[in-house]
Amino acid sequence: MERGVSPVGRRLLLKSAALAAVAYPLLPATPAGARVRAVDYPGAEWVAASSSNYTASSRPTSYPVDYVVVHVTQETYANTLKIFQDPKKQVSAHYLVRSADGHVAQCVREHDIAWHAGNWDYNTRSIGIEHEGWVDQPAYFTDALYERSARLTAALCDTYGIPKDRSHILGHTEVPGADHTDPGSHWDWTRYIRLVNTA
Repeated sequence: MERGVSPVGRRLLLKSAALAAVAYPLLPATPAGARVRAVDYPGAEWVAASSSNYTASSRPTSYPVDYVVVHVTQETYANTLKIFQDPKKQVSAHYLVRSADGHVAQCVREHDIAWHAGNWDYNTRSIGIEHEGWVDQPAYFTDALYERSARLTAALCDTYGIPKDRSHILGHTEVPGADHTDPGSHWDWTRYIRLVNTA
């Protein structure tokens, strides 16, 4: 027996080591390389798009952020997330807003360039927000969707100094070269801009 370690102290040391050896396998496993990602917008849920579907960047240092682009998914919320996570799809947006309750998912960090506008210049200088629904089904444009999306857009405008007007908050159809029609004729722009300005 070594000097300076009492039998009681040695026994406690051995019990602690035995407990640690038993407890270690019971701890939840963390995948190699996994890390918790913070969201840019408080209250959003982080649901990462495939890294094959956006360009890593350091905005606004690398590019200024001048616009918010409003989209409508033409898909369900769940399917849109799957599309963003599929590396073969080559598409993403920074945020996705669910119709039923306005829940916000963040899929791409704001400093990165999401592939949402179909125009590289606009992709580099904008934040893309997808909204669950179809352009010809206005029932998807719920009060919750409008209100939560408007709060998100207002926060983005405040963060990046984007004017809260229709020259800087655009529909996908207004992006030069766009072949999309979203958010469509049923999107209430007057209401939306009012909500953004009062958020």
